[in-house]
Order: sequence, then C-alpha cells, then structure tokens
Amino acid sequence: MKKVLFAALCLLGTGVAEAQKSFSLESPDGKVKANVEVGDKITYEIEVDGRKVLSPSALSMSLSNGQEWGVNPKLASKKQMSVKGVVPSPFTRQTEMQDEYNQLTLSFKGDYAVEFRAYDNGVAYRFVSNVKKPFEVITEGVEYLFPQDYVCTVPYVRDFNAERPEGQFRNSFENYYTTLPVSKLDSRRYSFLPLVVDAGEGVKLCLTESHLETYPGLYLRAEGNAFHGISAPYPAEVVQGGHNNLQMIVQRGESYIAKVEGPRSFPWRIAMVSRRDTELAENNLSYLLGAPCRVDDYSWVKPGKVAWDWWNAWNLGDVDFKTGVNDATYKYYIDFASERGIEYVILDEGWAVNKKADLFQIVPEIHLEELVRYADSKHVGIILWAGYWAFDRDMEKVCSHYSQMGIKGFKVDFMDRDDQPMTNFFYRAAEMGAKYHLMMDFHGAFKPAGLNRTYPNVVNFEGVAGLEQMKWLPKDHDQITYDAQIPFIRQASGPMDYTQGAMINAAKGNYYPCNSEPMSQGTRCHQLGLYMILESPLSMLCDSPTNYIKLGGACTDFIAEVPTVWDETRVLAGEIGQYIVTARRSGTDWYIGGITNWTARDIEVPTDFMGQGEWERWMFVDGVNAHRRGSDYKVSRDRFRAGTTMKLHLAPGGGFAIRFSK
Repeated sequence: MKKVLFAALCLLGTGVAEAQKSFSLESPDGKVKANVEVGDKITYEIEVDGRKVLSPSALSMSLSNGQEWGVNPKLASKKQMSVKGVVPSPFTRQTEMQDEYNQLTLSFKGDYAVEFRAYDNGVAYRFVSNVKKPFEVITEGVEYLFPQDYVCTVPYVRDFNAERPEGQFRNSFENYYTTLPVSKLDSRRYSFLPLVVDAGEGVKLCLTESHLETYPGLYLRAEGNAFHGISAPYPAEVVQGGHNNLQMIVQRGESYIAKVEGPRSFPWRIAMVSRRDTELAENNLSYLLGAPCRVDDYSWVKPGKVAWDWWNAWNLGDVDFKTGVNDATYKYYIDFASERGIEYVILDEGWAVNKKADLFQIVPEIHLEELVRYADSKHVGIILWAGYWAFDRDMEKVCSHYSQMGIKGFKVDFMDRDDQPMTNFFYRAAEMGAKYHLMMDFHGAFKPAGLNRTYPNVVNFEGVAGLEQMKWLPKDHDQITYDAQIPFIRQASGPMDYTQGAMINAAKGNYYPCNSEPMSQGTRCHQLGLYMILESPLSMLCDSPTNYIKLGGACTDFIAEVPTVWDETRVLAGEIGQYIVTARRSGTDWYIGGITNWTARDIEVPTDFMGQGEWERWMFVDGVNAHRRGSDYKVSRDRFRAGTTMKLHLAPGGGFAIRFSK
C-alpha cells in the first residue's frame, strides 16, 4: 500500500502521565480541535474555528469481567503522532485519498487504550483492547452532548412499536429523514447512521462510524440536547423465517452486545465536520478509517453498469414470448446489454426455487449454465441475487460452484440486522467473494462503514430508500427532497445502490405507484444527473430495455456510456435538501450532474477547474415543459471553451447531465 508516514512521537512515564488530565489535539490546519479530559470519566469536546460545537461527552465500555473502561480511569501513558500520506482508493470517487491527521493515544491501566484522531474535516475515536482473555462487552457508552438544542436531520428506524422497542434492531436501514431540534425528536425511537447535526454558523456535523468488523452497529437515541448510543444485543436464539424464509430472525438477545476473543480494536466513532454542505458530500473519513485492504490482487474486479430486471417487473414489449423469469426474457436483457455496451445483467429474486433458501435449486424455466454461456458469447457478465440465509448456510460451496460456472458476483439481500454475528457475516462474505473472484453488492444492509476499503470487491451497498420504493409508495410521497439530502448524509459513509435510471418520469402531482410500469418523480434529467451525483461502482439501469429503446433515445446512450468509478470528484455547489452539482473526471473527460428539489432554480456552473482549451459538450437539460411533463428534455452537442460559466435552468424536481470530451 502506498502510504508515507511522518510521525512525531512523545512518550511519557506513568507518573508524569497520571499528573496530566487535560489533552488538546488539533487538526493539521489547526482549525478543528478535540479537547480530552481524564477525570472520574473520559470526556472529549470538539471546537471548530474556536467555537465549541460538541460539549464534553463521555465514552466508556462495560465488560463482563467487571472492568468499566472510562470510569475512574488510571492513565498509564500517552503517545502523539502526526501522519501524512496517500491511500489508494480503487473503485471510488477518486483514485487515491489524502490521509492526514494528528493522533493522540491514551493508554490506561486495565490493558486498554483510547485513540483520538483530528482531521481537517472531522474527529474520530475508538477503544483498543489489549486484554488476552475472552470477555463480553455489556454496553458501550457513546454520547454526543450539544451546547445548544441543535437542529438535526435523522433517519429513524422505519418500523416502530412502542411496546417492543427492541424490534427496531431488525430493520433494512431504509427510511426518509426527519428534521427537528434534538429535544423534539422522539426519545423512544432509534436513528441509524449517518445523521447530520446543524451546529450553526454554517457548521454541520455528520455522525457515523467505520471499521464495523465483528461488532454491532451503533444507533443514536435523542434525549434533551444529546444523543446516546445503543447497540443490538448479541443474539441468543435465531430462527429461519422472514422474507421467503431467507432470513434468520432474532427471537431473544443476550445480556451483552459483543463477544471478544482477544486483543482487538473497536469501531471508530466519527464526527465529520463541514463549514459548507458541499464538504460533507466530499468527506472521505468513513473510507480512510476502514481497515486497510486485505486483497492482494483485485485487478479482476470490474465495476460497471447492470441491466436490472426486478424494478421493471420483467415487463418487455414487442416480443413474441411470455416475459418473466425465464431463459427467453434474460436472453433479451443480455442482447440489450451487449448492444449498448452494458457490462452486466442481474438475475434478481426468482431464479432459485422460492422459500427453499437453497441456491442449488433453480426454477425449471431457467437454464443457468446456458444463460452464462450465452452472455459470455455477448461479452456480458451475469450477477445473481441471493437471499442472506441461502448464501450464508452454504457460502463457500455457493461461491466456488458459481464462480466456476462463470458468475461474476452476488447481490446478497435481506440481512436486515447489524448485531455482532451479522457484521461478521459481511466480512466473511467479502473475504469469500474475494477468494473466488466474485464482486459483492449488499442489499438489506447497513452503511458501508469502510468495508469497501478492506475488500475492494465489495462494490456497492444499499442502506438507502432508493428508487425501488416508487413501486408502492403513495401519491403524496416526496422522493425528490430525499434525493437532494442523501448525497450529503447517507453517501458520506460510502457508495449506495439507489438504482436510478427511470424513463417514465412524473412531474409534480403526476406520480402514482405502479408495480409493473413504475415511474420516478421529477424529470428525466433528474434521473440522468443522479448518475454523477450518486456513487455506485456497480450501477443499475432500473428500467425495462423496452423503455430504454422506445423512450430513452439519447438518454439511453448517455447512461450506457457514463463511467461508474472516477479519477477525481469535485462537489461544485449544493445545500442539504435543496440541490447539488457534482463534477467527476474519468481519464481526460469530465462529467457534471446536478439535481434540485421541488424548487425550480437557475444556477451557474463554473468550468475553470477543467483547465484551458476547447471541449466537445454533450448536454441534457430540462425541457421548457418539464415542469408539467417530466420526460421533457433538450439534448445538444457543441464546442465549449473551458473557463466559461454555464447558466442553467432546473425545473421543479429537475436536473442536468453533461459530458465534456477533449
């Protein structure tokens, strides 16, 4: 791994260290500061530009061996260092990421330590255990205390039953955002991460975590001016059930949240810092704080676009066969992908016999080996959908068998948990996929949390209320505002499989749910803009090949051509929930996409960052009637000189997409 370290270390003897109770850790630019106090507990606070944005907040861990880390701590030593380097970041928003921070490590009697890091754009900490004997973590104390009643934007766990609050630990990590002062949030409800806190004067904090390996995920519960952490108990009993018998449902939990077998580090607790909303959309801390890459050779990982069957309900037109989960339908999808240069076709749920949780029982309408051979002859790869339990119960056998057949990856779905055994599953599945050269796309999943750094074959995650929801949500649902929120919040933790690309587009007031011919809200150009706004190394084309051929026109050509991984990314403008404009470079070409919420707006887009010279511009903008007909757009090609500021009009729920080629 290419990384250069510059470290300045300072070790103090035990006696000296115990005398010191206050520590200050500054970011490399000196503008973000973490102040740590060691008294009867360990607390830290955060200052941004000299202003306190997080009040002293305690951190602790209660263990089954009787230890209470962080309670009456006995400081043994401290160590400080500075790091400046570069981390390779394949299959992301850029080819490499700058990694620069100052670190303070406080070691305590009892064989544990707490590491703090201060970056120019955030503060993170984690516990580290040096205990050799096994123990259980009963609870981890995580809190965020604010000096004022800040306004927050949080995703509650969707399904809530006040009589069974523990049921919130079974969830798909898909919900829309609630924006309220902390004190007005429902203290009974859990919020999953990431979430955003408006600290005033333009400063925002995005709270999340990384390196979530074999440890339960963190939820936050509001109380007064604070959030308090809570995690799922370790499952004591699970039974097969849930969606089509593809899940393992927790019946009861243990009195602890995690088992620890030996020395280890725990997840990073991250507070990303921004002074402009665009900085949240560019923050890389979740990736940088993931464990380093464990795959020696990932040259076989080939991100790309996927012709997807499920959202459009296998609904083809102008064919002479009955469409559905059968060979003829998938050969049509393969032909479409081949003709358009689309790298993959996915066989979503339905190719394996229903309710058997057995990936070796294939429905009689599908001859999988024949389809793989046919796809290979057309230079198209096949990806298979798999329910969680069907995949996990025979993981190595499944991966070995289908890798040998020529399958390129799996979309694993319906985990719907993030307790310790489940977070362990994600790492096991990623490792097994790497062993057999299979890409992994996790659905029914929590946020990425750095896993894609550790295993680059993990090319996408759900954890987002994506376009699939439009098959059933009511007419008054607002997806467009959510689209303008997720690049700043959910995407701060990593890529997401939102599944954009709808060719039936409903202007405001025209949307209605439809399973077999689903539609998006907003304009056609809003859908195109999402291919640049959202990060999806394995990016779906959600609509039917028929719609791409008949309705898509030049839009289909653009979607088929747009890259899914990038050499460079710049977020040019944006505000959470309002709009965003993102520029991404692939080779010598630049792509710029923008979307707005339901407010029409005129924006100016600079191009001086592209350098000097003349470019060929391929541009899609909202049509003059896009405010009442979502599919109305205008496409043009012309010569364009870099440095000129473009003035563009975005319709309500609108967007734009542009490619600049030398």
